[in-house]
Amino acid sequence: MTKKKAKEIIDVLDILYPDARAELDYTNPYELLIAVILSAQCTDVRVNMVTKDLFELAPDAKSLLEIPIEVLENIIKPCGLYRTKAKNLHLTAEQLVVNWNGEVPNSHEALKTLPGVGQKTANVVVSNVFGIPAIAVDTHVFRVSNRLGLVKAKTVEETELQLQRIIEKTHWTKAHHQLIFHGRRVCKARNPNCSECALSALCDYYKKSVKE
Repeated sequence: MTKKKAKEIIDVLDILYPDARAELDYTNPYELLIAVILSAQCTDVRVNMVTKDLFELAPDAKSLLEIPIEVLENIIKPCGLYRTKAKNLHLTAEQLVVNWNGEVPNSHEALKTLPGVGQKTANVVVSNVFGIPAIAVDTHVFRVSNRLGLVKAKTVEETELQLQRIIEKTHWTKAHHQLIFHGRRVCKARNPNCSECALSALCDYYKKSVKE
């Protein structure tokens, strides 16, 4: 795909989702970090329900570390994978307290040293709370960008690199949210609503399905 066509797609996404942003509830870097760790294989809606109670008990890393692991497991159980997530949250809180004076580091590489934090989570945190351009690739971004033809990738790593090359850096963060919005609302995994999609004329997947 050419950068010109990619820009046309981004322009349409700007019209469709001008205010696209993270749908996780947070007020500071710590809350976003915890919420994103909990969001693995879980909806943002459910995470927001859980963190509403969690952040009242643990408004910072130190207080999170002081919650007994069994109690923490019970609080976050609705998010799924709760034993692994509780362990990672405790270990992350410990590292934040010991190594970062309880603060969330603004370095991508430093974030990835925290338990439960991978490339996607680090990208979400640095881009949303520290203003560092990044494209976090989740299942929606992977699916939608490949269907549209913005990328031709088999892995999330390849998808991120190809999106970085085809989209202007200043738009990376917003494009991430817009692709997620489009994936949730229109370009769904099982039944994409191509007939009502404003991007169908620019979409490789739609053109292929019409031919077939």
